[in-house]
Amino acid sequence: MFDLPTIWAGLLALAIFIYVILDGFDLGIGIIFPFLKTDKDRDLAMNSVAPVWDGNETWLVLGGGGLMAAFPLAYAVVMPALYAPFIAMILALVFRGVAFEYRWRDKAHEKIWDRSFFFGSLFATFTQGIVLGAFVQGIEVDGRAYAGGWWDWLTPFTLTCGLALTAGYALLGSTWLIMKTEGDLRDQVYAIACRVGIATLLFMGIVSLWTPFLSPEIAERWFTFPRLLFVLPVPTLVFILAGLMAWGLLKRKDNIPFPAAIGLFLLCFIGLGIGITPYIVPRAITIAEAAAPDKSLAFMLVGALILLPIIIAYTAYTYWVFRGKMDPDQGYH
Repeated sequence: MFDLPTIWAGLLALAIFIYVILDGFDLGIGIIFPFLKTDKDRDLAMNSVAPVWDGNETWLVLGGGGLMAAFPLAYAVVMPALYAPFIAMILALVFRGVAFEYRWRDKAHEKIWDRSFFFGSLFATFTQGIVLGAFVQGIEVDGRAYAGGWWDWLTPFTLTCGLALTAGYALLGSTWLIMKTEGDLRDQVYAIACRVGIATLLFMGIVSLWTPFLSPEIAERWFTFPRLLFVLPVPTLVFILAGLMAWGLLKRKDNIPFPAAIGLFLLCFIGLGIGITPYIVPRAITIAEAAAPDKSLAFMLVGALILLPIIIAYTAYTYWVFRGKMDPDQGYH
């Protein structure tokens, strides 16, 4: 159970999940950016993530670099299959990052940078959802190489996943602002969070019901007895967390919706793991088949065990320093 390929698969899963949560809420702020009423509201929204947004993207580098180093065969198959959405995602993230910095320094073109921040966040999120959908629906493999076409990633299912992740990131962004702001801005994002929360739960239901139809193997894992008994806690906890988040939004409990939204993402992540394990390329290449030699994995694991706790500690310390509500009269720029 604890062989080196499995350990590395767990580390990569951890890195990807942390990225989804941390970069998810600041991408979500970009998605809801045009719906904030005033320039001051948008300034406050940006200031809420200014100290942490650069570090949030560290986990994407760790996930991508770790996949290439620890599972080179999976990397060699997945990248050609998803070149187009990956390139679009990276360009959108770069464009968004430039907009984030220039918005404060080029006030004459602030509106242009506002739109750039919105569209960069939107396209980065949507393409991440497409990548996720293409990964879940399966990648055609022949031997040890990608055997599909250039447009295989573009299907109704992947587009639906793109919309689902967009709604989910908007939920993370709006609930983050609920936790960090006060006054009129908080009232605005409460209203936004209620709408995107409903959309997120709706898309979660659609994707969850659609996924078993993509593969008999996935359907068997979710709907056959006795496996059903082991996976039943996942949808049960989804209903509980959805209720908790709804209660937090309706009762204006500022510190409840964001952790509840994180919990929903965690359950989706667990559900994804149930559907694809032990594959790293679903229904084509297993974790063991794609792994680098054990000596390479062991060598890299030493570095990971030293650096990963440092990165986690630094990230936790940063969030601790900037904890609590923001002062509207102060900013980080």
